[in-house]
Amino acid sequence: MMKQAFKFLSLTQGKNGPNYLDFLAYAYLFISFLIIFLPVIWLATNSLKSQFLIQSLDTRILPFEYKKLGRATVYDENGKQIIYIKNLPKWVLNWKELDKKERANFDKYKFIKKFEGLEFYALRTHLGISNELSAKLIKNKNYPECVLKYPTLFEIKKAECKVSSIIKNLNYEEKRLISEYLEIKPFKPNGFSSQILISAPDPDSGEIKEFAVSRLNLSKPTIRAKLIENPSLPMSKLATNKVSVEKSFSPSWSNYTDPLLGNAGEDDFNAIRCFNNTVFVTIVGTIITVLINSMAAFALSKYKFNGQIFFLVLILATLMVPASVLMVGIFKMVNTTGMAGNLWGVLIPACATPAGVFMVRQYMLTIPDELLDAARMDAASEWRIFWRIVFPLSLPAIAVLGILSILWKWNDLIHPMIAVSTSKEAYTVQMCLLSFSGEYEEEEHYRLAMTVLSLIPTTLVFVFLQRYITTGIANSGIK
Repeated sequence: MMKQAFKFLSLTQGKNGPNYLDFLAYAYLFISFLIIFLPVIWLATNSLKSQFLIQSLDTRILPFEYKKLGRATVYDENGKQIIYIKNLPKWVLNWKELDKKERANFDKYKFIKKFEGLEFYALRTHLGISNELSAKLIKNKNYPECVLKYPTLFEIKKAECKVSSIIKNLNYEEKRLISEYLEIKPFKPNGFSSQILISAPDPDSGEIKEFAVSRLNLSKPTIRAKLIENPSLPMSKLATNKVSVEKSFSPSWSNYTDPLLGNAGEDDFNAIRCFNNTVFVTIVGTIITVLINSMAAFALSKYKFNGQIFFLVLILATLMVPASVLMVGIFKMVNTTGMAGNLWGVLIPACATPAGVFMVRQYMLTIPDELLDAARMDAASEWRIFWRIVFPLSLPAIAVLGILSILWKWNDLIHPMIAVSTSKEAYTVQMCLLSFSGEYEEEEHYRLAMTVLSLIPTTLVFVFLQRYITTGIANSGIK
């Protein structure tokens, strides 16, 4: 196989070596390869990136993770203070992205005992410990119920609650804890985010120092960053060519495992169910499509009747009708026939394809009519003639129709949106991909990974059966 590929690629038109036509041909081949496969390569590599990299608009092809640190905003009697916390484990930096099961694997109370001062207060809020301890303290002190609901109350109700007189007898740590939870000035919940750690010469002194940036775009000439050792200073403008950053190849395999194990997307997302529904729609729909299209092609190619050309032209004319125009009609048909909310509403409206009827008809025209006349003389029924003679002889074109039908139905999104958008139990893969788009949060890393998985079946079908497509289309007379 490799020898044949190398022999083909090394062919030249020039007798004594490659000429300008060979260079043009290879340039065309290379450009075509980039146009076709570069988006697929981008999709596959980006599906291994973490949510942080995707949200930070990382433009690199491979999933390299930068070394990160925590940036915290702490509020106290001295006002707002910004601090940086280095050498934090990955689960702390990504705490808000973890679900309940993943968070249960870490002892956050034991972890924050290693810190003190502003770092302690920042991590206590970030890990959700402040809210838990505040609720527990309010319950142990038997405070009124309004104290527990204080952050969500209207201003009138807050004034009636009189929390200032309630917490004045607490010690400093308890008072600070409750004040952060109730958002009583000067305290309020501390902020926390993860940023990228970089090293660069200080614009003033020229010494190599550490800076922090929220996003790193190496294509720009300068980068605005914050000096870690003195965050109170204004942002520094650093030359990009002098910036050094520590990075490591870190593919995020959880992008694939979490959706497959039911730990991603909405609570009702089920990857196995989605793939099963798509397999059912693809297989059953392809069988129905092949039968209906081949029988219609048989009638249009082997029978002479009034209006034959008219019906053929009418079928072909539907190819010029945009799919968006048919959506309303399909929706009404599905609802009127009671197929809304189940997979048959996806199958039936898409079972006949004008392109498939025309392609198979063109191939059946090459079958001699004498074979059918001989079968009729032997008392063969029309169904037997179709099933035992015409259908087997038309297998090259029918194979092409079946392959194309698999590709169409597996990737179909319009018909599932019309028929099963109200029934999540009947979602296909393409509909399930929409589950990663929420009202307040986008989980693009999961969507990219599941998109790659959804491409694998159709890619394998096309790779291993493409020779049937070229042969069948060539023999059908379609140019």
